[in-house]
Order: sequence, then C-alpha cells, then structure tokens
Amino acid sequence: MKPIVLVVQNEIDDPVALVGDWIAEVGVDIEVIHAYRGESVPASLPAHISGAIAMGGYMGANDDIEFPWLTDARSLMKDVIAHDVPFFGICLGGQVLATAVDGIVGPTPVPEIGVATFRVSQSASDDAVFGHLAGKDVIAAEWHKDYITDLPDDAVVLAGNDVCPVQAFRIGKNVYGVQFHPEIDSEIFSSWAATDDELAKIDHTIEQACVQVANAEAELIATWKPAFQAWAHLVKDQQANSL
Repeated sequence: MKPIVLVVQNEIDDPVALVGDWIAEVGVDIEVIHAYRGESVPASLPAHISGAIAMGGYMGANDDIEFPWLTDARSLMKDVIAHDVPFFGICLGGQVLATAVDGIVGPTPVPEIGVATFRVSQSASDDAVFGHLAGKDVIAAEWHKDYITDLPDDAVVLAGNDVCPVQAFRIGKNVYGVQFHPEIDSEIFSSWAATDDELAKIDHTIEQACVQVANAEAELIATWKPAFQAWAHLVKDQQANSL
C-alpha cells in the first residue's frame, strides 16, 4: 500500500498541483480535504495518513473567526509536530504552522509577488529536504502580503531574503513551512493575477509578474521538484516505521 499524504486545501484556486505530481512520481498518494467548501479538517492525524500538506489561501493565518477550519488545521499541525510526522505548510499553510508554535505573522511592508530570489542557509547542509540547496541563491514563485516575523528559538530558519527573512523553516526533523509557492505553474499564477489587486501595490504590472513566472518555470521546477521528492521519502519512511 502506498503512503498517503493528507492535503488541506484552503481555497479553490490553490490546489496541490505540481507538488502532488512530484510526490506521486516517487510512490506517494494524496487525500485532499477541500476545507474551503466545508469539508472537515481533523484535529489530529488519521491513523492511515503518513504525512500532511497545508496549502495557501487568501485569508490570514489568524482569521479563525471567518474561516473556522483554521483552528482545526492548527490543532492538526500541533499533532504532527508532537509526533514529528512529515508535514509541509505552503504560504498560508506555513504561516499557520508558525502560529501553531507561537510564532508571529504580520503584514509585509510590500507584497512579494512574482519570482523572488533568496539564499538557503549554509547551515541547511544536513537538512533532508533543503540540504542540496545549502549556501545557494535560489528562486521561487511568490504571492503573499503577510509574512512570518518571529519564530521560537527551537525553529530552524532554512532560507530568507531582505524582504522576507523567513522563506523556509523547520520544526523538529520532519515539519517544514515555506512562504513561497512551489506548487504552482505559470497557468495557475496567471489565474491569480487576473483576479487580485495586490499587484497595484508593488512595482509590477500583471503582465510583468506573469512573464517572470512563465520565463522561470523550468528553473522553478528543477529547483523544487527534488526538494519535494526528498520530503516524500520522509513520508515513505514514516509509513515504514509505523508498520
């Protein structure tokens, strides 16, 4: 039986997309909870699940009153942290993960939208997912107006830049959060650009941002596919160790 990753999808326009394809290639299945349409998010990890991913979304990480499933998602994250089960929080998912460990999320001085460059820390050289990128400048697709401003001392910051000092972090050995969007391709990005007014706040036009992502798509995939497939092997190890 293949290991299964539980995916919490927070809005219709941000599916697991490329990440789901990449982990499927190495033998990991997904089970999607469409939280935005009322499907329940478990407060703890179901027994048949070997890992979890929380996707992005337009809501804020602390908007539990308007989006009550975020409370259960945060409880789920606390459960995976307690058991060090492989987890990946993407953009909003990473921000909610930060709040689950009493980190702080606030508005960015300016939205980070398009293709961003940041440095992966040299200290990430022994990390299972980011180790092959340690000490390198890498690019990623970004779309966020909030960011993580503080994390507990035992969280490991793996990557950052001047705009967003926490682009990636780890808790324990297997729990990860990122601010960027490795899952999207240029088609998904363009669909966001057609329906969002955040670009008006930065020195970009919609067309410029879309061209950035389209031109960088091959490099984006080459950078992040190996990272997520490495994470998928943590999921497979989790299943093997639980048998």
